[in-house]
Amino acid sequence: MTGDDRLIIALDLPDTDKAQHIIDRIGDAGRFYKIGYQLMPVGGLDLARRLSGEGKKIFLDFKFHDIGATVERGVKSVCKLGGDFLTVHAEPDVLKGAVAGRGDDTRLKILAVTVLTSLDAAALKKSGVDIALPDLVLRRAEFAAEAGADGVVASAQEAAAIKARFGDALAIVTPGVRPAGAAANDQKRIVTPAAAVKAGADYLVVGRPIVNADDPAAAAAAIAVEITGA
Repeated sequence: MTGDDRLIIALDLPDTDKAQHIIDRIGDAGRFYKIGYQLMPVGGLDLARRLSGEGKKIFLDFKFHDIGATVERGVKSVCKLGGDFLTVHAEPDVLKGAVAGRGDDTRLKILAVTVLTSLDAAALKKSGVDIALPDLVLRRAEFAAEAGADGVVASAQEAAAIKARFGDALAIVTPGVRPAGAAANDQKRIVTPAAAVKAGADYLVVGRPIVNADDPAAAAAAIAVEITGA
């Protein structure tokens, strides 16, 4: 894969007009887009269908979390959108339902969310989670592999351990990526694009450093070059 195939641009924007404006400015420098909670209820699903029809790849960051039967039905519906990646929480029943709902759809890949990159050990402890953060990520990656999911969403700080344990059996999608000098914003476990790739990340999710750039196309292209050269 080339660098721009591995770069997922997060369209975390308040409406589809603003999202389309950014997409137009990025042009051919963007091949893979993430649509999440912010856009989903305000036209994001129609945008996903349209972008898919135009040949773009789509990451549906919906983080499904419910009883397995409900997740199964939801994923069956998601298959109609023409997406490439779909996130669900890394719990056995959730994962089982998601894989069943995906069925024989060869395009949609199920990704298990391990630990959000906005969380650190202190935040987990406050929520009553006593297991060490790296161990928790690996345990949840094991749930994903056992359920037949296609990959995980994990920080680059845990990517090397996941690769060592699972090899290419699980794709690793890494958010919280920031080019050198960019603001961390609400992320806690961040890395540069090159560091993420060297750690074992297969795909990188980057939002604000691209969509807020003066030249989004140039920003996306620069990150793609960094991915390729890592």
